[in-house]
Amino acid sequence: MYDKTVRRRRAVLGLLVAGSLILLTAYFGESAGGALHGVQRGTTEVLNPIQEGASVALKPVRDLFGWFGDTLDAKGKVQKLAAERDQLRAELARQENATYENARMAKLLQTRGTLDLEQYGPKTGRVTFASPTVWYATIRVNKGSGDGVRVGMPVMNELALIGRVTEVFRGAAQVTLLTDTNASRPSAGISARAGKRNVFGVLEPLGAGNPNDLVLNQVAPGAKLEPGDRVVTRGTVSDPTLPSLYPSGLPIGEITRIDRDGTDTEEIHVRPYANMKDLDFVSILTRPQAGET
Repeated sequence: MYDKTVRRRRAVLGLLVAGSLILLTAYFGESAGGALHGVQRGTTEVLNPIQEGASVALKPVRDLFGWFGDTLDAKGKVQKLAAERDQLRAELARQENATYENARMAKLLQTRGTLDLEQYGPKTGRVTFASPTVWYATIRVNKGSGDGVRVGMPVMNELALIGRVTEVFRGAAQVTLLTDTNASRPSAGISARAGKRNVFGVLEPLGAGNPNDLVLNQVAPGAKLEPGDRVVTRGTVSDPTLPSLYPSGLPIGEITRIDRDGTDTEEIHVRPYANMKDLDFVSILTRPQAGET
């Protein structure tokens, strides 16, 4: 039974193939106005409207699938572009930060050379913490006892003297700024000289805790100082009332105004060169010279 079915199917297939070959031969052998060509044209005319109608009916479906495909493709591109944007933004931030830090470091090294500070064994430290108030004007740097840092050592930034080391840990140190007015710590005035006549005095913070204002005290009567005069460290002196923890000639700031000039209550105001709220890198002078304390 199975063999008969197979033979029958093969016979039918053979007849269909033979018929197709005969029709193809006759189609290509007759002229354009032949019967087979006429049948083709008639069939086309009948089926074309059906095909066009089906195409119109299915167009929204095709458009919908196309929209989904385009949307998914666009979403993938947007995600890729967003990732590239974030990467470029992070790289730009790193480059800008590196440029900024390199500029600050270059200025710090330039100041060392200009003031010949290499003889004092400067150690470069990065500021890792800054006191949030003007009353407790301290910072912490990432250099400590393991780097040869000791209490009392002067500290500078790329512009001027900013303070001294007041507490030391193995890998860090606390620096008290010139503007610190914390009553729990004894005030340590700076022996200074000002103006072209090298007028001596002691520079101290104001009680108001203003980070941009210091006062020059113990100035000799009749000293001829004026706004714009530079103020620098005096260095080691023999007068015990004017002790010095700093080498001579370190820049500090300039005189901004003189209140009650020429009177017994004269008050000489000094603005520090360094911005105490903008400290990144500092130099700790670890090697005091002979005779300096």
